[in-house]
Amino acid sequence: MAQNTRSRMVLLLIGGIPVIMILASTWLWYFVVRGDLDLLGILGTANRGTLVQPPRQIDDLDLREVSGQSIRFADLAPRWAMVIPATGGRCDELCERNLYVTRQIHEAMGKDYNRLRRLYVSEDSVESTQLTVQMLSDGRPAPTVGTFAEYLANEHSSLQVMMLPAAGYGALFPEHGVDGSTWYLVDPAGWVMMSYNGEVSYKDVITDLKFLLKNSGG
Repeated sequence: MAQNTRSRMVLLLIGGIPVIMILASTWLWYFVVRGDLDLLGILGTANRGTLVQPPRQIDDLDLREVSGQSIRFADLAPRWAMVIPATGGRCDELCERNLYVTRQIHEAMGKDYNRLRRLYVSEDSVESTQLTVQMLSDGRPAPTVGTFAEYLANEHSSLQVMMLPAAGYGALFPEHGVDGSTWYLVDPAGWVMMSYNGEVSYKDVITDLKFLLKNSGG
């Protein structure tokens, strides 16, 4: 009897972990939005990520899978997400650089790797998108044959590809329209809460991520 009780408690605890993570991140942002918590001040320097104020809820917009089927961020396993926006039917030097940098950051997170995901979010289908670079950020020549979708599958196999209508894209990622090097950090509850651009070093991003993973429960 005692063994069965302990087993049920363990199962309840495991099942409750995702809920606890979402509630913790939502609690964090409740105080950020109210102004009771200066998250950027806690992170400590002005040359790291830029806090998105107010944060934007990704599920307020029509996020879709490559197949065209609607998907909710809230239905995914709760993880922090590095989101790389793209538009215009092409992935240029800034787009390719963001793909490369976020991949390197993800791999550098070590034991926290599985607490993060990377999303490529575009208003265009990857099948109609072109990679318009001659050299990759790691110094290798860009592939001259194959589609952009094949490039993503070969070079960024862990990346999840999603789409947004043009209107939703502009509302969710306005900074990217100003600086094409901008990408975003989304918390496990789906709030777009931090933006980064090409002026922020990958070491500073890793510092931010480690702080957030440690303190938000995400």
